[in-house]
Amino acid sequence: MLSSLSRLSRTVLFNALRFIFRLAPLPQSTRDRLRQRFLDKYAGLVPSGPRGHVDSTKPVRRPYARADEKAIGYVPYSKDELPDPLPATLIAFYLPQFHSIPENDEWWGKGFTEWRNVTRALPQFEGHAQPRLPGDLGFYDLRDPEVMRKQATLAREYGVSAFCFYFYWFGGKTLLETPLLNWLEDPTLDLSFCLCWANEKWSRRWDGRGDDILMDQQHSPEDDLAFISYVADYLRDPRYLRVEGKPILLLYRPGLLPDAAATARRWREWCLDNGVGEIHLTYVQSFDNSNPAAFGFDAAVEFPPNLVNSPSVISRQRLINPNYSGQILDWRAMADAMQKRSAADYPLYRGVNPGWDNEPRRPGEGRTFLHSSPRAYGKWLQHCIGARAESGSRNLIFINAWNEWAEGAVLEPDSRLGYAYLEETRRAMWRTTGLASPPVQTLPTAVIHAWYLEEFRELLDAIVATDINWRLIVTTSVMHAETIKLHLAASRFAFELVITENRGRDILPFLRVAGKLLDEGTQIVLKLHTKRTTHRTDGGVWRRELVERLLGGTRGREIFDAFLRQPDLGMVGAEGHIQLLAPYLGANSENLDYLSAKMGVPVLDPDADLFMPGSMFWIRLDALRPILDANLEEWEFEQEAGQIDGTTAHALERMFCMSTRAVDLRVASAADLIGIAEPSSASYPYARRS
Repeated sequence: MLSSLSRLSRTVLFNALRFIFRLAPLPQSTRDRLRQRFLDKYAGLVPSGPRGHVDSTKPVRRPYARADEKAIGYVPYSKDELPDPLPATLIAFYLPQFHSIPENDEWWGKGFTEWRNVTRALPQFEGHAQPRLPGDLGFYDLRDPEVMRKQATLAREYGVSAFCFYFYWFGGKTLLETPLLNWLEDPTLDLSFCLCWANEKWSRRWDGRGDDILMDQQHSPEDDLAFISYVADYLRDPRYLRVEGKPILLLYRPGLLPDAAATARRWREWCLDNGVGEIHLTYVQSFDNSNPAAFGFDAAVEFPPNLVNSPSVISRQRLINPNYSGQILDWRAMADAMQKRSAADYPLYRGVNPGWDNEPRRPGEGRTFLHSSPRAYGKWLQHCIGARAESGSRNLIFINAWNEWAEGAVLEPDSRLGYAYLEETRRAMWRTTGLASPPVQTLPTAVIHAWYLEEFRELLDAIVATDINWRLIVTTSVMHAETIKLHLAASRFAFELVITENRGRDILPFLRVAGKLLDEGTQIVLKLHTKRTTHRTDGGVWRRELVERLLGGTRGREIFDAFLRQPDLGMVGAEGHIQLLAPYLGANSENLDYLSAKMGVPVLDPDADLFMPGSMFWIRLDALRPILDANLEEWEFEQEAGQIDGTTAHALERMFCMSTRAVDLRVASAADLIGIAEPSSASYPYARRS
């Protein structure tokens, strides 16, 4: 019957039922139970959401590019110290699905593991980072204890104290238990662990709903006792995670039990009678959102991104697959809402999520949270650790997840960003202690892209003439590296040399360096490059004028000091070289639309947004967060072919001021900061108008 209803009819009926449901004076536990039963039986009644758009008049933007290249923001492995003691106990949910079992062979085909889902994923819209592929750990098989030993070592090194293994029990039958049994039997795996009984049925929808059941549950009083008796060996293990001496046992969906409070009583009594002692019962707020006492439990665990409404951003996405029917939501809004949640009036362990995209499990109809980033995840984790410390609550924080590869919730190293999420985990632990805050920047830092030797010597002379003790970072080709190194060594400045190709010209190398500087605590940077502008006769005049107005005489020191005094100052350009964007859009409109959607910033307003032709300026690196956190990949930058417009690099030149505005920082001219008049507003001579 439902299938025969039109989309409009289903939408009207669903909204009417939801309106009535919201008005009904029901306790939260009853709401959760009724919602679950409705979705279980009538999922087809839920109306489809908004759709992305397809533009058949334009070529699709490189949907077939490799998915395993290192993106801007890639972080390699590093071994470093952790605070002692740790400010919080971080527990990462752990999926044991990465090995074959006879049941999955029968249901999904011989040799099936979660990796098959992961590798079949395809990008559904422009900028969709699929498939997401593993990094240094590779496509592992969890039947190999050495794999889990490497995972445990990584977790400890980066500040994760325990794994919370999903446990699959179906009326006396367990599935995917081999990794846990190996853990139990190998005392050298010395990371703490706990269990979360994923007590929903298995269906072909991969979400515990629907009628195509692969493995059903058999909840009953007898099953309650059989379950707790079976897991008792895990609870007794000395490595098992405890809260005030009590083993912590998690339940994924208490609302599916006939009587959760009765189940809790049976488990507690059995454990007291059989030498386990008192246990700490906790449920996951994935489908239920009630006070744990309603279930007879002790505490709850936040499980983002579930149970938080996030705005859709699908209307801004240009589809690759015209039949795509999934959801595209804003991860940043979800993370912000989780951090602003009111304090619960019951014991609640905070939860953090590094990202979410279950496209691999539901091809063409997945749920993707865009605009997640390692830095934003680290900030969220830091907030939770600090909030926990301020409230004096227990120091457990759960991370969703360690290795949910088919749902895009992953801390493990991947091929695009490496160890970025693990590195942010470690940094968040340090930042909350106050012992390792980034040092205050006292020296101006100049980042110079040196592609032409003669122009580089000219830039270096201008820097030397300022009589400032600079820190220099120079990006250049392998061909020029030794010569430039000799020039730098002859100066009195500390310097670093970065070998790069000219792809993305000065823009891509600068962004790679800027991301690393931002992570180490550097904020204020002067961006220069050996601009030759071969298609213009006045390129040298243009370059020298920019350099003179950005650091000539005492300007360098005055501008740097202004950044230190004015925390809202984001970007400073040379006077006379800050223009409205509108006349200089050129062939960049399509790239600008793509980049603004990928960055998650408002659509540019050419009549209000600014542009600094020549791409030399001072900048506070926080102003680049929207660009850096988009984690652009090298393939998105065209190979150098002498283009004078229309490339990703040209578009990003036009995004810097917009990025600054998006984080509520302001753009100023050098003349304004040093208190001199702006030059006359005659037409700008150095850049071609559209």
